[in-house]
Amino acid sequence: MSNTNSEEAFNIRTGFVKPETLEIAKNELRETPEIKEAAIKELRELLNACPDLKYRDDDDFLVIFLRACHFYPQSAFEKMKSTSAFRKENASLVHGLCVDHVREQFTNGNVINVLKNCDQLGRRVLIVNCGELWNPSQVPADDVFRMLYLVHIAAQLEIETQIRGVVCIMDFDGLSMKQIKALSPTFSKRLLTFIQDAMPLRTKEIHFVKQPFLFKMVWSLFKPFVREKLNKRMHFHGNDMKSLHKFLSPEILPENYKGKLPKIDYNGKDWIQAVEKHEGYIKEWSEFGPAKW
Repeated sequence: MSNTNSEEAFNIRTGFVKPETLEIAKNELRETPEIKEAAIKELRELLNACPDLKYRDDDDFLVIFLRACHFYPQSAFEKMKSTSAFRKENASLVHGLCVDHVREQFTNGNVINVLKNCDQLGRRVLIVNCGELWNPSQVPADDVFRMLYLVHIAAQLEIETQIRGVVCIMDFDGLSMKQIKALSPTFSKRLLTFIQDAMPLRTKEIHFVKQPFLFKMVWSLFKPFVREKLNKRMHFHGNDMKSLHKFLSPEILPENYKGKLPKIDYNGKDWIQAVEKHEGYIKEWSEFGPAKW
């Protein structure tokens, strides 16, 4: 495997994988050449026998779903079906979605960010600013969702991320009623259905930080849709960054979270170019899922 694309900052590392990452795949995801080959073959057969679904059936694409499901073909097929159902249900947001639709929101809004570096376990860290940095009249909740959706499509192209999974920091610093009104039950349900049923990536941890008392209102909207598996991966830290550091080393965190790296001075406008480079893949994805929309 090539190691030419190892630069993490503002770059989707295609074709890059560390030898130790392949070890993790073997130990955590049952990924051996034999299991992989058999699983790809079986998933391809399941997919090709299902006229309602439309996805690519090459090895690289099928492996994205297989890695998300520990190389159990039936589970990966179910994930393809639930992803398709989700896409059909939310067609107005994701069908035909391309970077142009949210370029301005990425560039001018400071809602979605990705750390320049991976964490101590080699995982990508996504930051969602849900507090005062988010102006819902400039970036409506639907656009926040579409931005997250685009980022997850681009992230699938990283073998490192397929195997090691992703971590999310939900930052509620300065949350007010303005943001709470934008976080409707519809948005909450959609976001959690996406994370739990329709996202072929491994969500390893979700960290809620700097959430004020008002956050109780937000959480009451989200809580009913959170299943046990995801619930175990959610951690609430408030302003206690030492609590966050039990999961994410201060060595890899910016000053914003009492880490040792400089304060964040980059945002969506710096990341959008990395996503844009893979516009072709995003365009393809915009039609995947249901055979009939």
